[in-house]
Amino acid sequence: MSDNGAAMLAEETLAGLARLGVLHQSTLPYSPYQNAKQEAFWGRVEGRLMAMLEGEPGLTLDTLNRATQAWVEQEYHRSPHTELATTPLARALAGPSVARPCPDAAALRAAFRIEVARRQRRADGTVSLAGIRLEIPARYHALETVHLRYARRDLAHVDLVDPHSGLILAPLRPLDKAANAEEPRRALTPDAPLPEPSAPSGMAPLLRQLIETHAATGLPPAFLPLDTPENGQ
Repeated sequence: MSDNGAAMLAEETLAGLARLGVLHQSTLPYSPYQNAKQEAFWGRVEGRLMAMLEGEPGLTLDTLNRATQAWVEQEYHRSPHTELATTPLARALAGPSVARPCPDAAALRAAFRIEVARRQRRADGTVSLAGIRLEIPARYHALETVHLRYARRDLAHVDLVDPHSGLILAPLRPLDKAANAEEPRRALTPDAPLPEPSAPSGMAPLLRQLIETHAATGLPPAFLPLDTPENGQ
């Protein structure tokens, strides 16, 4: 459960949680009581931890991180909770474990990305994404529409994916115009001799049969033939 901040409602966040099998629910707007545990924790941070750091003249991020870690482990987790009637640490150790292994950094980076569809430019086998033109591997040039997976904060890692299975087909790289200009063109092979045209086979048998059947009915044609000078008109 999270609040409705822009970072928690971003497409990358929602897609990543869904791919990892995490159910995401957001609190109602302007309803901090739905996130009471987090609100109570931040109250302790502001009223207890930050108060003990007011006298520090040169507070750095490293000092704040070390002080926060020490305060959480040595005081917050070991202080009796009035509603739990025990410490948070003892309650966590006594309850069943619901932990699940966390994927590595590469898997997390690959999960929290959005997927978009782009129309491939058939002239040079490229697509445009956020103002950057990317090359599609030659074996996928037959695809009219390609699906790309990327994070808007990291355009250096864009993958071509299968929209049906979600599998990554190939990583994409930006179009290198300088390298393409210096790349030698493929040598043209001599033209193969054209096959001799086959002799005309005449009217199709089915159409000939239809004409004969229609002529046997004796019905006049549905058009008026034009008068020609050869007929003396």
